[in-house]
Formats: sequence, C-alpha cells, structure tokens
Amino acid sequence: MSARPTAYEQHAPASAVVEAALAGSQHAVFWLEDAPGTSYDALGAASAADLAVVGGGYCGLWTAVLAKRRNPGARVVLLEASTVGWAASGRNGGFCEASLTHGEENGRSRWPEEYDELERLGHENLDALEADVRELGLDCQLERTGALAVAVEPHQVPWLAEEEHVLDGAGIRGEIDSPLFLAGAWDKEGSALVHPARLARELARVAADLGVEIHEHTRVTGIDPQSGGVAVRTTGGTVTADRVALATNVFPSLLRRTRLMTVPVYDYVLMTEPLTAAQMASIGWANRQGLGDLANQFHYSRLTADDRILWGGYDAVYHAGRKVKASYEERPETFHKLASHFLAAFPQLEGIRFSHRWAGAIDTSTQFVAFHGLAARGRVAYAAGFTGLGVGATRFAAEVMLDRLSGASTPRTRLEMVRRKPLPFPPEPFAAAGINATRWSLDRADHREGRRNLFLKTLDAVGLGFDS
Repeated sequence: MSARPTAYEQHAPASAVVEAALAGSQHAVFWLEDAPGTSYDALGAASAADLAVVGGGYCGLWTAVLAKRRNPGARVVLLEASTVGWAASGRNGGFCEASLTHGEENGRSRWPEEYDELERLGHENLDALEADVRELGLDCQLERTGALAVAVEPHQVPWLAEEEHVLDGAGIRGEIDSPLFLAGAWDKEGSALVHPARLARELARVAADLGVEIHEHTRVTGIDPQSGGVAVRTTGGTVTADRVALATNVFPSLLRRTRLMTVPVYDYVLMTEPLTAAQMASIGWANRQGLGDLANQFHYSRLTADDRILWGGYDAVYHAGRKVKASYEERPETFHKLASHFLAAFPQLEGIRFSHRWAGAIDTSTQFVAFHGLAARGRVAYAAGFTGLGVGATRFAAEVMLDRLSGASTPRTRLEMVRRKPLPFPPEPFAAAGINATRWSLDRADHREGRRNLFLKTLDAVGLGFDS
C-alpha cells in the first residue's frame, strides 16, 4: 500500500509557529538544573574496598546503597568519571516502569516460560523502589499515577483491545484533551514518575550517609583480576577491591567480552515553560499520568511538578562508531520535528515556548532489556543494555549483581533472562547499516498502517524484532 502521512504530519502547524516556540530554548538539561546536589572529591590515592562500584548513574548508585543496607560494615567505594547522574540517569523522561522486559510482547516472545514470574518480580521491584523512596527520604517527586498509552492512528485502536482500563475517544480526551487521541488504555499500577536527576543525586546523598565513599571525576581505566581481589585502575590511583560491580551502561565496557553487546542510541527531548492555569485547563491532565503513543517511532510525555510538559522520543539516532559525544546532542531537525508534533497534538497551546532542549544516549541491546553477567571467577559483576527502561530496572539489576557477587542462588539469579546473553551487534560498518535500516523500516511501517516489511519480519523471525 502507498505511504500516508502520520497524524502528526497531517496536523502539522506552520513552520513559523514551530520556530517561534523553539526560539528561546536553551540547549541544557532541565532536570540537572533543577536538582540540588553535593560534589564529591576525586580519588587522590590508592585505596582498598570490599566492593568497588564503577559508575555513578542509577545502576551504580542503587548497587552501592543496597550493598550498605545488606552489610553496613562493608567498605564500598563508588567511582564516577564525571559527576553523579550527569548522563542518562539525569536526563531521561523520569518514567519508572514495573516491566523488566520492555513490555509483555517482548517478554513473552523471549522468555515465555518465565514471563509471569518476571512480571511479578517487576511489580515487586517497583513497589520496593517506592518503599525505598519513602523509607530513605528520597526527595525525587515520585508520583504513582500510572501511564496512558494512546492510539493516534485508526489502525492502532484495535491494539488496545486486550488492555485493562481501555478508554474510548471521549474517555481518553477526558483525561488529556488532544484532537489526535482516538483511544487509550490506563495502566494504573505498572508505572510511576520521578524527577530523574533528583533521584540520582538523592541516591548519592543517601549512599554517602550510609558510609559509601563516592569519588567524582575519577575515570576507571581498567580492571586487573589478581589473587584475592581485583585491581581497579583509575586516574586518581588504584582501588584494590574484593568484589567489583560494573555499571557503565552506555559507555564502553571495561570487559572485552561485552563491548559489542550495546550501542548508544540518541534520544531527544523538549521541555516547555510552565503552563498557566488556563493552559492547564485547556488540556486537562488532572490525573498527571505518564503518556506515550503506540507508534513504532513513539512519543512520550509527562508533566513536571511546576506544570511544564516534557515531550520526547520519535527520532532515535545511532551514529556510526558507537561513540558517545556531546556534539550529537544538538540536532535542530529533530527538535523542529518534536516541536511540530507537540503542537499538532496540542493545538490549543499554540504560543507556548520551549525553555529547554537536550538529548541523551540510551544503552541499547539486541534483546531490548538489560543483560547480566559475571567475570574474573565471580569477583566482577556487570549489567547493561537497559534500552530506555533503566529508571526502575537498574534497582533490580543492582540486586542481581549483589546476589551473584555473594555467590547466593536466588530466584533472581536463576532466571533465564539473567543467565542468557543477548546477541552482540555486528562491528562497523554493519552495525550502522543494520540499525539505520531498522529505523527506516519502522518509520515506513508507521506510514503504512503498521505493516512491517520483509526486513522487519526477518528480524522478528530470528528474535531481533521490536516495535517500540
């Protein structure tokens, strides 16, 4: 069938309207500006630890906090090359999902025999995270409001049939008033919202209060297993540790065996200025749910505590070479597209200004969820490849790493999902060719009522397919 414009394209505002909305935006991460935090000294001499944690994002921070809660007497050292939470943990949308499998379809297709257990563990993990926020006093603006999945094309409406809390057109527009929303489903239990940078910096605060030694601006340059421990080489000295947890995620792995298992895919985000009371009344959104549409190239959106709207997604860009570079974060054509789509969804907000624009790199794996492993005869644990689901799943991964480093057999460590490794991405130039062909094909499907071409069907058949 011939291609047709998407709903966002059919209802696109004039280019001048889009440019006016973007004109005053600054290239900066709103969350990081809005999160108070403490700085931590760089490592300045050789040190020793029971556990060395590499990485100061969610995965490393949860590992450090949970390690001290398990064993308050353990000496835990956390090493961060830049500052706590500066990368994905400080610039994501703040959607904290119960799912550990990137949705039911992906989970059931890959781990059919244990999917129900994975779903249960995922909900337990989200509940435990909420309890931790409360018990540890984490000031991270957590809201357990759930999430709305919305159909914006007629062919997407039937996809909602088996969901709970399905809303027809009037029902969904009663929650969030957009002329593009044809139907929706409200997942009331499986999703929460957080202020992402505050969560990271609050985890660091609590970790330090528990006795974790945090060192920022301390890049780890290598790890060397030795008899009785692991030497963690850094720019500030060597940390000799009994055990090591690697939480480097999107950045190049310190283990050769996992260097082809992730690629950095850039995601782009806009943030509006705070809405006035009249603007809020024009869109509703009284229940403050997270929001995402059902397209392959999907948009996600949410409100902040001061009633700004975050609007992100759609373009997911891979740059050949697996590099993470600041220059990739400024992409005018993507920001223009996002602003146009926003104003198509909310024409009643014409005249609003975007205050911030930014981007971040997602650590993507071929199974679209995190993978886990051990190295150095059980002294080094690692987790990576969260593929955009790290806000909640990193806590689960921290538990897995600590279980495995202890040598314990637990329901978590016995999971096939934990024991199985994803297929690696091919080396360049094949990685770029395959990833960009996939992106092109997903865009093509969105313009052809969801119909997947032969390339996507082949990926589905060999277990590498994904739709959002």
